[in-house]
Amino acid sequence: METRTLGRSGLEVSALGLGCMGMSWSYGPPKDRREMIALLHAAVDRGVTFFDTAEVYGPLANEELLGEALAPFRDRVVIATKFGWARGAHDTERWSMLNSRPDHIRAVVDGMLTRLRVESIHLLYQHRVDPDVPIEDVAGTVRDLIAAGKVKHFGLSEAGTETIRRAHAVQPVSALQSEYSLWYREPEQAVLPTLEELGIGFVPFSPLGKGFLTGAISETTAFDSSDFRSTVPRFTPENVKMNQALVHLLAKFAAERGATSAQISLAWLLAKRPWIVPIPGTTKLARLEENLRAVDVHLSPDDLRAIEDASAAVHIQGARYPEAHERLTGR
Repeated sequence: METRTLGRSGLEVSALGLGCMGMSWSYGPPKDRREMIALLHAAVDRGVTFFDTAEVYGPLANEELLGEALAPFRDRVVIATKFGWARGAHDTERWSMLNSRPDHIRAVVDGMLTRLRVESIHLLYQHRVDPDVPIEDVAGTVRDLIAAGKVKHFGLSEAGTETIRRAHAVQPVSALQSEYSLWYREPEQAVLPTLEELGIGFVPFSPLGKGFLTGAISETTAFDSSDFRSTVPRFTPENVKMNQALVHLLAKFAAERGATSAQISLAWLLAKRPWIVPIPGTTKLARLEENLRAVDVHLSPDDLRAIEDASAAVHIQGARYPEAHERLTGR
């Protein structure tokens, strides 16, 4: 597995990381723990060194899973996690309230260190921008945690360009994590140029469109009520049917190049910038191996233009998030 450096941070990771959320949360019921530990070990064996989790995944369970599974390899892997959520005042079950107050950040980081079984968190993201806490206070708190040796690198997730600049002025931001793929290209407008200017790496989540770009989802696909996609407008049967045009386009390109649609989608991202590191998630070994082979798919500038021109002609139907969730992005 080739490696990449996230911007000018010096943080070197495998060219493809592994998004681990779906092992414990959001994409249906939690998966078998022993099977997920075996999958995480398989990823390390195949050269993956970059693993993504968050406090809210589970909640807490996903960090615990990675802490147990990756403990034997802690000197070989980079684990990224995220703070910024808390239980609502009248809700003992769901983590539904943003909380990036400095005292909260300091408190939760100690729990993260315990669950992840590490002495220092490699990359700590703010999960979503908290409008009630100045980003300078957030960045300053992480700066202090870095000075204390509890954190090594600071990241943001789904932040807007003004917030990125303000945070970066207080504590250099090593990476931004946001959604980016052939069916969501909004970051190209302002985010990518800002990251390039400031020397910040980019970590696209949902690089396969939450599974849609693999071609495995059709209008007859039924999502479990615990699957986040059951609430996403883009995944209604009507919109899935309309959006199949993009899947068909990718399948054609893939067939011409002896690859799969997933591999073309990931190879496209890898070709966009040398400091982009996608983190496709999976709970299946076969999908992991398929995704990792994307690093061997090399797209020429002509290939990129052809893919982008063709995909730009497909008008994607449906919002990528429910309205309440969408309001939390781009701040």
